[in-house]
Amino acid sequence: MRSFIVSLLFLGVFSPLGVSAKDLTSRLGVGISDQFATDTLPSVAVKYYPSADLGFSAALAVDTEKDNSKFGFLVKMYKILPGGFMEENLNFYMGGGAGLLSIESNGDNDSGFELTGFTGAEFFFSGLDNLSFSFEAGIGIVSISSEVRFRTIADHPFKAGITFYF
Repeated sequence: MRSFIVSLLFLGVFSPLGVSAKDLTSRLGVGISDQFATDTLPSVAVKYYPSADLGFSAALAVDTEKDNSKFGFLVKMYKILPGGFMEENLNFYMGGGAGLLSIESNGDNDSGFELTGFTGAEFFFSGLDNLSFSFEAGIGIVSISSEVRFRTIADHPFKAGITFYF
């Protein structure tokens, strides 16, 4: 099953496409992502594009496991890249994000923030104009308690997000 899904993704990315970017103006999307710096903190995400080249998203993640609870809230801004990167079913973008994290481990609660800068793409299969898959790469800074760490970001579609647009 996993190889079937990966094959579909590659067919969608490498199949011949048109010459204009997907217009998401005034479209609201709801989906999933798993982009927090902590391991295994999947979130429910919403995306909105108020104009053809600018978008916003918010992701909320909650895990209330006893003595190991986690919470995350992340907001992001996307700027669609104009020029030679225009494709009918593919939008290239860059952006930034900021979020809050709270992690409880064995009764100790640590809180902090996360900042990210990224570039990525959101692609649509022909005939499935409401369903998108995203992948992103970039850098991030995470500060939890007194520890600050820098990290690289490389998120595949099942981590960066799958979104259904209305």
